[in-house]
Amino acid sequence: MKYQIINEKKIDNIPWQDRTSQSMNSPLWRYSENPIIARNPAKNIARVFNSAAIYYKGEFISALRGEETNNVPYIYIGHSSDGINWKIEDERVKFVDEEGKLFMPKYAYDPRLVEVEGIYYIIWCQDFYGAAIGIAKTEDFKTFTRVENPFLPFNRNAVLFPRKIDGMFTMLSRPSDSGHTPFGDIFISQSKDMEFWGRHRHVMGKTDAWWEGLKIGAGAAPIETSEGWLLFYHGVTNTCNGYVYSIGGAILDIDNPSIVKYRSEKFILTPEELYETTGFVPNVAFPCATLCDAATGRIALYYGAADTNLALAFTTVDEVIDFIKDNSKVGDAETEIGRR
Repeated sequence: MKYQIINEKKIDNIPWQDRTSQSMNSPLWRYSENPIIARNPAKNIARVFNSAAIYYKGEFISALRGEETNNVPYIYIGHSSDGINWKIEDERVKFVDEEGKLFMPKYAYDPRLVEVEGIYYIIWCQDFYGAAIGIAKTEDFKTFTRVENPFLPFNRNAVLFPRKIDGMFTMLSRPSDSGHTPFGDIFISQSKDMEFWGRHRHVMGKTDAWWEGLKIGAGAAPIETSEGWLLFYHGVTNTCNGYVYSIGGAILDIDNPSIVKYRSEKFILTPEELYETTGFVPNVAFPCATLCDAATGRIALYYGAADTNLALAFTTVDEVIDFIKDNSKVGDAETEIGRR
């Protein structure tokens, strides 16, 4: 391999399908059997999308955005032996406070799932007197203890880095407003204890490229590679028929990830298939998680499709990094440390 995936577990049975001729214009290709979770997948759940997955003790665990039959989203846990076929638990996740008392959010959606030093963190968007970020931790996927909310409203798309940087937890987020935000840049923040957050820095914003000209937001947890932190994110444009969400890619500096080394001017994947263009919210491809196998360089990316289904796509670390570098366009606001 030209590039190396660092600090990732070996996953012998990572979900995988070889590239087809229909995807030669992109480093990312879709699973031919998408969507992997369709409508009405379990009791009380109408739709699952914008969900995360991780490898845990020989199986795959997912934190799912389960849109219930009253249209309110909550987080559900799924289990899979292959990362493709999922068994969803009947009951939504029961979050507790640090004393073990039930402490449920009013709603919870777009979860990310990240391991840091043996602790698994679910990060989601919730109501905190406005749209904000909720976090819980678990070691066994049975007890989920909430920790302090990291930011004031309004914020979305928070994603933890999978290891500490300079001894501090590090997280990307997208400050916003309480509505369907028509703006947004990605920022980075750090914490020594997962309770008090600061050292806020700007990472990158929208560009004049059509597909990300309105706003952007962090997607899957950054992947540590020999070239830097590989970040899949979403970019949004506004059309006469509404928003379109596409998937983009960037590489952040390994020691100071507020600095963008490379950023693809072209999208990596945009809504094209019927399950991406037609649904509860049409024209959405929303990345939330990756599985990586360091031995082979394979990457499986989970993304929400049209706010209706969960889908899967594939790439390799060599292909996606080369694509980002070959199509890179980085502005001054991305190469500075993000502090003014």
